[in-house]
Amino acid sequence: MTLMTGYFDSAYLAKCYLEDPESKKVRELVKRVQQVYSSALCIAEVSCALHRSVRERTITRDEASQLRATFLLDVSTGTMKMIPVTENILRAVEATVARMPYTVFLRASDAVHLASAQLEGFAEIWTNDRHMLKAASHFGLAGRSV
Repeated sequence: MTLMTGYFDSAYLAKCYLEDPESKKVRELVKRVQQVYSSALCIAEVSCALHRSVRERTITRDEASQLRATFLLDVSTGTMKMIPVTENILRAVEATVARMPYTVFLRASDAVHLASAQLEGFAEIWTNDRHMLKAASHFGLAGRSV
């Protein structure tokens, strides 16, 4: 089954470039999507994920540089469509968080992804972050994980 479009958080996109236990499943999922979307915030987040891998010595600085170039090429050629972080998205985060129960754990960057997907009309978001999966419904989204 081919999905027309899919919204993916930064952690999922990083798995397309780095090796971890879920990378193969995520790559297979991304291949089934005609168009991948994410917040432009993922440019910084994927860069930081690569930096973390260098810091943890799972990849070299040269490998990170090559992976960064590949990722940025995918972004610049439109293989991955970036949704700009706008004031409307930030205000949607604020409005949703203001209504959220105090028991929901949510990081600001994850909220930006959720609001981006919501405002762009996505019904679901692909992530492996357990907190983001639980918070997705507050943004009117279904959280999906491989």
